[in-house]
Amino acid sequence: MIFIFMLIVAYLSGSISGARISARIFKTKKPTEHGSLNPGATNMYRIGGLKAGVLTLFIDVFKAVLPLWGSYFLGISPIQLGFIAIACCLGHIFPIFHAFKGGKAVATAFGSMLPIGLDLGVSLIITWFISLYAFRYSSLASIISVALSPVYVWLLKPTYVIPVSMLAILILIRHTPNIRRLILGTEPKYDQKR
Repeated sequence: MIFIFMLIVAYLSGSISGARISARIFKTKKPTEHGSLNPGATNMYRIGGLKAGVLTLFIDVFKAVLPLWGSYFLGISPIQLGFIAIACCLGHIFPIFHAFKGGKAVATAFGSMLPIGLDLGVSLIITWFISLYAFRYSSLASIISVALSPVYVWLLKPTYVIPVSMLAILILIRHTPNIRRLILGTEPKYDQKR
């Protein structure tokens, strides 16, 4: 019963849109109508600047940290934690508060993994920044970081490899259009405005 309750809490928490909140606070253009049309931190940075991007990132990360940390302390099993993390990310991708039109859930997936340990969080952040610096594509940096997350977890806390792998697959599937654009050479770089 607690597991079902936390699934619902995670989905509703995931449905909170950091980009839309940030757009209202900073009075920017709507992220779903400008830039990459994706309500995420990178697009908010493109259309609203650094503060808007950072606030979006903060909200989208911590809306996942809270239900996952809570579930962990309630003694929910690792596999069930994986499903709760997926529910949170599905809330971001298909938010009930915004006509089921959401983003890629990278920051939310990161927030879901953060309770596993700060060492994992630091590893993912370093991987993302190195990849961004090397390739200049935010989407590719996210894809590389997410793809490596099960490897990092296997090295740090193997108990959570399966739930993290489930989460990684979801995020990689969500990035299929980005992967296609990267192959075609039409994906915009992180600092490129459309």
